[in-house]
Amino acid sequence: MRTFSLLFVALALAAACGDPLGLPPPAIVNRTDTVSLYALSGTPVTAPSAYVIGFRQVVRTDQSATGFDFAFDIDTLGRPVLLPTGALGLPRASGFQRTLHAFDSVTVAPTGTYQSDSAMAVDSNAVMILHSRPLVCSFGITSIYYAKLHVLAIDTTSGPGGRRIDFEILTNINCGYRGLEPGLPKR
Repeated sequence: MRTFSLLFVALALAAACGDPLGLPPPAIVNRTDTVSLYALSGTPVTAPSAYVIGFRQVVRTDQSATGFDFAFDIDTLGRPVLLPTGALGLPRASGFQRTLHAFDSVTVAPTGTYQSDSAMAVDSNAVMILHSRPLVCSFGITSIYYAKLHVLAIDTTSGPGGRRIDFEILTNINCGYRGLEPGLPKR
C-alpha cells in the first residue's frame, strides 16, 4: 500500500508541473527571427557580431554583460565561420551542428554531437542546430536552450554593410524543451 501511495504522490506532482519529467508547461512561444551579424574582424566595433539564444538578441562581444552563445567571423582563408564560445577561448558551453535537413523539417534538437571548441565554416542555405550555454531558468534549474538556424545570405566583401551573415533563427527558450517548431514547443 505504501508503494502505491508514493507512486500516486509522484504522479500527482508530475501532473502538477505539466510534464512527466517535472518541467512546467511551456510558456514562451517559439518564433523565427531574421538576424544579421557582422564579422568580428574588419567591421566597426559598434556592429553586433554575436547572438544570445536565451534572449533572442544580437550583441557586441565586447559589451555583452550576459555573454553570448556564438559569434560570426571570416577566417584567414576568406571563409565565413560560426564560432561557439569554446572556439573563442571562452568556456566550452555552447555548441552547434550542421544538418542536411531543411530548416522547416528540423522539429526536435538532438541531445548530443554538438561542436563546441572550433569554428565551423558555413555557406548560403546551411542549416545548423545550436544550443546555448547553461543558464538558470526562472524556476531554478540549470538547463540549455535550443535553436535552429538557416543561413540566408553571406557578404564577404569589405565596405559598408559587408562582412555580414544574414540568417533566420527559430529559438526555443522554454527551459528543458527541445522542440523546434513555431508555437508552444513539445518536449
